Amino acid sequence: MFAESTIISRRGMRPFSLLICFFLFAGLCFFLPLSAQTTAGASAPSSFTSNLINIEAAVSETFRYNANLHNGSPETRIYDLYAQVPEGWLIAFRTMGSQVSSVSVDAGKTQDISIEINASQVAKPARYNIPVMAISSKDTLRLNLQAVVKGAYGINLSTPTGLLSDDITEGSKREIHLVVANTGTIPLKEIDLSAQTPAKWQASFEPSKIAQVEPGKTADVTATLTVPDKTIAGDYVTVFTAKNSNASSDATFRMTVKTSILSGWIGIIVILLAVFLVYRLIRKYGRR
Repeated sequence: MFAESTIISRRGMRPFSLLICFFLFAGLCFFLPLSAQTTAGASAPSSFTSNLINIEAAVSETFRYNANLHNGSPETRIYDLYAQVPEGWLIAFRTMGSQVSSVSVDAGKTQDISIEINASQVAKPARYNIPVMAISSKDTLRLNLQAVVKGAYGINLSTPTGLLSDDITEGSKREIHLVVANTGTIPLKEIDLSAQTPAKWQASFEPSKIAQVEPGKTADVTATLTVPDKTIAGDYVTVFTAKNSNASSDATFRMTVKTSILSGWIGIIVILLAVFLVYRLIRKYGRR
C-alpha cells in the first residue's frame, strides 16, 4: 500500500516538474535577447586614438597624424587640445580644414582631428615621444605619438675660396674648381652636375656625377668652360647646379671675356693702316 502511494506521488510530481522547466526555459529565452540587445546598444567609452602613432620623416618635413576623438558619454563635451613637444617644435590641430585649440563633440559621436608637428631645424636624428591630450571638465584622454627624425638634407655648391668670378680669353678654355658640401645630417647620393651657360658656350664636369657625400664631407669637381671664338668682350654669367632627388644648390659664376692679344694687335694694325691711308690722301689731294 505504501509503495503504491509512493508511485502515485511520483507520477503526480512529473507534470509539475515539467511545468517548472517550461517556465525556466521561457524565462531564459526572454532575458537572453534582452541582455544581448542592451550590450550591443551600449556606447563605446570615450577615447583618443590614431591609426598611425609612429611616423618617420626628415627634420624639414611635417609629421601628420590622423586622430579620432570619441565622446562615449551621454552628453556633449568640449575638449581642449594640448601637447607636450620638445623646445623649438611646433604643433597644430586641424579639423574640417581649420586650425583649432578645442573641439565640441556630441554624445556618442567621433571627431576627426589632424595633428601636424614640425620639428626644430636643429633637432638631432632620434625618436621623440609626444604626449597629446584632449581635456574636458569631466575627463582627460591621452594619445601618445612618436616622431622619428631621420635628419635633414642639405647641399652647398661653391668654390674652395668662395670666389665666384674669373676672366677668360675668347676662343679658349678655363678650368673652375668647385666644391660640393653636404651640409645636412643624411648622406647625399647620386648627385648630378649641370650648367646653364651663355649661347654657344660649352661646359663639362669631372666627375659629372658624384656617387655619395657623407654628412659634413665635401667632394671636389672640376668644371671646364669653353668660350667660342669672336665672343664679344664683357661679363657673362654661368649658373652651376649640383642636385639629387632630395636637395639642390646653385652657384652663379661671373666670367669676364677678354679679346686675345693677337686680335688686339690686328685691331691696332688696322687702325694704324686706316690713319696712314687718310694721311696719304690728305697729302695727295690736299695740295690741289
